[in-house]
Amino acid sequence: MATKCGNCGPGYSTPLEAMKGPREEIVYLPCIYRNTGTEAPDYLATVDVDPKSPQYCQVIHRLPMPNLKDELHHSGWNTCSSCFGDSSKSRTKLVLPSLISSRIYVVDVGSEPRAPKLHKVIEPKDIHAKCELAFLHTSHCLASGELMISSLGDLKGNGKGGFVLLDGETFEVKGTWERPGGAAPLGYDFWYQPRHNVMISTEWAAPNVLRDGFNPADVEAGLYGSHLYVWDWQRHEIVQTLSLKDGLIPLEIRFLHNPDAAQGFVGCALSSTIQRFYKNEGGTWSVEKVIQVPPKKVKGWLLPEMPGLITDILLSLDDRFLYFSNWLHGDLRQYDVSDPQRPRLTGQLFLGGSIVKGGPVQVLEDQELKSQPEPLVVKGKRVAGGPQMIQLSLDGKRLYVTTSLYSAWDKQFYPDLIREGSVMLQVDVDTVKGGLKLNPNFLVDFGKEPLGPALAHELRYPGGDCSSDIWI
Repeated sequence: MATKCGNCGPGYSTPLEAMKGPREEIVYLPCIYRNTGTEAPDYLATVDVDPKSPQYCQVIHRLPMPNLKDELHHSGWNTCSSCFGDSSKSRTKLVLPSLISSRIYVVDVGSEPRAPKLHKVIEPKDIHAKCELAFLHTSHCLASGELMISSLGDLKGNGKGGFVLLDGETFEVKGTWERPGGAAPLGYDFWYQPRHNVMISTEWAAPNVLRDGFNPADVEAGLYGSHLYVWDWQRHEIVQTLSLKDGLIPLEIRFLHNPDAAQGFVGCALSSTIQRFYKNEGGTWSVEKVIQVPPKKVKGWLLPEMPGLITDILLSLDDRFLYFSNWLHGDLRQYDVSDPQRPRLTGQLFLGGSIVKGGPVQVLEDQELKSQPEPLVVKGKRVAGGPQMIQLSLDGKRLYVTTSLYSAWDKQFYPDLIREGSVMLQVDVDTVKGGLKLNPNFLVDFGKEPLGPALAHELRYPGGDCSSDIWI
């Protein structure tokens, strides 16, 4: 078992220590009603994932937000392993920034973990007044005890990649993390590595470009992101901009968990590449493409070529395996990245997607598959959409998957996802040789929610996980 510490803060002392942590019993995930036709607020669902529980695979609690059409998306903690050395800190609040309304909800999960309750609402006007930022995405806790949330834009929906700083105790808006006037042109995700005095942020597009759906003409017009921004962690300013070759729409970014590591990976959605970024011999940062998912020539789709659309990526806590989802092609992949410069495919599993047999899309030319995959049916439910958000158990043996990307894009690419609702699936992982296998007995069907089919998104465990916690 993990080392017991009588005078420690939240999380774990090291990523490898976290791997010895307890098995997950419940999962929190936001469920979205915006763009579904259901006039109801988004809500935080609590799902029982303990196989010994009589409520296994069930939504055991729903916490509705007090407003409509927020578009809950990602979430983070009031504190995490970055504050492990501070025994006054306790991981009790889940922070839910809204992608569209720009509200921030702080949810108390400490009082009753199986029945969260709303603790505080931070209104957009408070963020606008002190930060002039909006369209909020990733939330990370800092070793200072503060919280930092990335933005995609300004109040008018133009691109602006800045960072909102919150007090970790009162959740008051303190201002921006970056210096005045120092925001990136576009924003999305970020990860920091203090031992190398660095943070790197990614970019999607301006909110006005992506908000109502995907228009291929916007790609031609250069309106989608293709850069990484390297920030000086102590000075809070951009010191380098990395242009990505074959790197359109860099979304999720992950440094290796080892706090000494000076490298990591970013998933580029539209180009369907994984790029490795690293500190070079000169002490600046470089980037190289290490994985390319080839597009498929198709008929009956939006474009003549369909990208995989890499939307979420994860690294196991021992930095051995990289996982990512191809939301359009429909496969989930596992790569051995023991040698980060040469990832090796060790597992692949099709979980729905746009190219299944019997669907509207015909594949004309495919560099990887000999035939189109079969539709996925789990416990009698035909799965709509494709694998999207992923979360790995601390020990690396179970991968949880949801199928919604963002309501406006769901509606465009997978209309049946709006009608049927998303699902949560569980995949068993071979951590010795590599390999992925669907658990046929696990299904959470958000198509059967009391108020109508919902779109479930990012997954969080109460004790932290491999995309919430950063070690310093």
